[in-house]
Amino acid sequence: MEAPVLQQIDTTRKPLGKTGVLLVNLGTPDSPAVPDVRKYLREFLMDGRVIDVPAPIRFALVQGIIAPFRAPKSAKVYKELWDEKTGSPLKYYGMRNEKQVQEALGDEYVVRLAMRYQSPSIEAGMAEFKLLGLNSIIVIPLFPQYASASTGSVYEKVMDVFKTWQVMPQLKFVNRFSDHPGFIQGFVERGRPYMEARDYDHYLFSYHGLPERHMRKGDPTGKVCQLNDCSLTLHPLNQHCYRAQCFDTTRRLVAELGIPEGKYTTSFQSRLGNDPWIKPYTDDKIKELAKSGIKSVLAFSPAFVADCLETTIEVGDEYRELFEENGGEHWQLVESLNDSQTWVDTLVDLVKTA
Repeated sequence: MEAPVLQQIDTTRKPLGKTGVLLVNLGTPDSPAVPDVRKYLREFLMDGRVIDVPAPIRFALVQGIIAPFRAPKSAKVYKELWDEKTGSPLKYYGMRNEKQVQEALGDEYVVRLAMRYQSPSIEAGMAEFKLLGLNSIIVIPLFPQYASASTGSVYEKVMDVFKTWQVMPQLKFVNRFSDHPGFIQGFVERGRPYMEARDYDHYLFSYHGLPERHMRKGDPTGKVCQLNDCSLTLHPLNQHCYRAQCFDTTRRLVAELGIPEGKYTTSFQSRLGNDPWIKPYTDDKIKELAKSGIKSVLAFSPAFVADCLETTIEVGDEYRELFEENGGEHWQLVESLNDSQTWVDTLVDLVKTA
């Protein structure tokens, strides 16, 4: 008598097809030339999750004011950042990560880098995946803390492409990884040599800022968001609050690095426009620290996994000048995770546990 059909199924077989892994970072201009920078700014700032105002107002602001006037200034800064051989560090380290993670995962995976804005595009990466007969797709937005303007925008773009497919493999997203032990360890490994080389008066953890209205919009109940108190703890009701996640990241890093209470600050940089952004502001804190007698600061940027304009130029150069102008003497930026082995191992773990 033949065995029932269910008993004949081989439960040890591997899934048919490979798994696609899409690593998505924010993006970078194709070159530091003004036209390319203007093109990048227009795509970036026209995203309704970045500038969350009605489309006609956003169009007038971006196309008529911000892009035309900001592009020449931004192009000069990008030229400072640009490497003659490797170009944009954000894209360079992204391509390095693509290769490193592919080698670590092996032939059962197809790993591709994409940028939310500009190239290589999400559309191009997904188009390649569509032709490969994949078993599943894992999307990892390379933003440690969740925010609607970053991770949420990646989700929306991927799903805009995916919803047009007739055949849809399993699709998975990594929401955030700011509490992943590997992510924390990566920054600990970056910072510890500087701490061993000298005693710093203070430690600054600077995160990219967001308008306060983004935090309030992220509270569907209208009752949880407390912009002054969310820094105290991360719990189920505020786990998607960007500001709360940033303070949680700082607490984890401080604990691992053994930094005493009173010797560190969490703050937010890169604000744009006149609307209130989440506080405290990094530039204000730097002035306060320098004027209070703090002479040396070790600065971390744990909202970024690869060095870019916001880390190398803004935190590394501009904030150093601001610190020195107000009486400070020694300012040191801790590099981002870039292509470190700990970071690659973390990405591999995020894929395997997705």
